[in-house]
Amino acid sequence: MPIVLIPPPYRGPTGGQERIEVAANTVRACIEAVEAAHPGFLPQVFAADGEPHKFVKLFVNGDQSPPEAEVAEGDEVEVLAAIAGG
Repeated sequence: MPIVLIPPPYRGPTGGQERIEVAANTVRACIEAVEAAHPGFLPQVFAADGEPHKFVKLFVNGDQSPPEAEVAEGDEVEVLAAIAGG
């Protein structure tokens, strides 16, 4: 099963978990699977229009990927949250 890597700012809904194994075959389905187990996670990643928030990047095995990208057994789906500061 793919593993979703959760960035520290998004670990509230996951109870602090940083790696969550999911049964899914696309990046979007992985995020939705995390949401099913940990309500409140998906709105941090996707906007109301279903697209990733402009400050969120999604990666599969280190390569930036669209939400529709397919994933396979053992793939790592990483959610990268750009945090602004000054």
